[in-house]
Amino acid sequence: MKILHVITSLGTGGAERLLVDLLPRLRDFGNEVELLVFNGKDTPFMNELSAAGITIYKLGTRANVYHPTYLWKLWRFLRSHHYDIVHTHNTACQLFAATASVMRPVKLFTTEHSSTNRRRGKWLLRRIDRWMYRRYHTVVCIAQSTLDNLVAHLGYRPNRIMVINNGVDTMRFQAPIKDIAAQNNFTVIMVAGLRPEKDHDTLIRAMAELPPQYELWLVGDGERRDEIECLIKELGLPQRIKLLGVRRDVPELLAQADVTVLSSHHEGLSLSSVECMASGRPFIASDVPGLSEVVSGAGVLFPHGNHQALAQEIKCLCENPEHYREVAAKCQARASQFDIATMAKEYNEAYLSS
Repeated sequence: MKILHVITSLGTGGAERLLVDLLPRLRDFGNEVELLVFNGKDTPFMNELSAAGITIYKLGTRANVYHPTYLWKLWRFLRSHHYDIVHTHNTACQLFAATASVMRPVKLFTTEHSSTNRRRGKWLLRRIDRWMYRRYHTVVCIAQSTLDNLVAHLGYRPNRIMVINNGVDTMRFQAPIKDIAAQNNFTVIMVAGLRPEKDHDTLIRAMAELPPQYELWLVGDGERRDEIECLIKELGLPQRIKLLGVRRDVPELLAQADVTVLSSHHEGLSLSSVECMASGRPFIASDVPGLSEVVSGAGVLFPHGNHQALAQEIKCLCENPEHYREVAAKCQARASQFDIATMAKEYNEAYLSS
């Protein structure tokens, strides 16, 4: 099969990381797999995919991925190239591919990466979404909560909709569980884009509740960086919180840290959460859909937005080595259920059965 995946860019994010891991594995099944990006700005993820031998087409460098130029260029590209399947990610790609398919019919797949987004709850955008998803042959949701929320938003169930859980290369992130019995200083880490859907504020406020021997590393970048820097200064925490930006050595950083956290307002099925659980470190997450179903019974869940509860959970893990080891071991066992090889096999089967 000849398959084209389409995404807005290859910057930081779970969908972008997923494609870097997934596309070479889909090719290993004998498919011809290519990628089209709207904003073709050079990134570490783009370099990684290129090094893996995946052909990448770039439509431009405009930061506004909803610019109509991208719709025109996408239609022209699909008119001049033949693919058995065109698989989109992110809303701009979903909408523009659906629109282009009116003029150039193609078999469309899409992956729904989040349980909610800023479009939902708006009457006009809901009507657009109801039309858009009808253009798709198959809708893949990364978690059951993602599927349930999408169906509730649309008011109908797409003809072919399924759940394929996100996966990561768990072996790449595995490390021995730490013995923290003799430690006096502790490092907490959160790997997530500095975007509105992530709740960095709660974690930063939790650090203000913890003693000085606790340090926080924030890995990622994004539109909220200035706001987050201001909050860190306001709380007097610049010496204890490091903004590390986009990093390519995330497995090594996780191995150096003591506790992993994902504080978020909403999620689909976060790749970052699986990576953290695979790392041999206890994982703490907001009790929100998309995280609770993955973490419950393995890692630790705290009430959404409650920085005091989060601080208490971090302190409890670091002050109780036995509890620390027990949670870390459960997290590693849970992460093994979300391996990239299983996900790639299910995607390939979905393509074959379409």
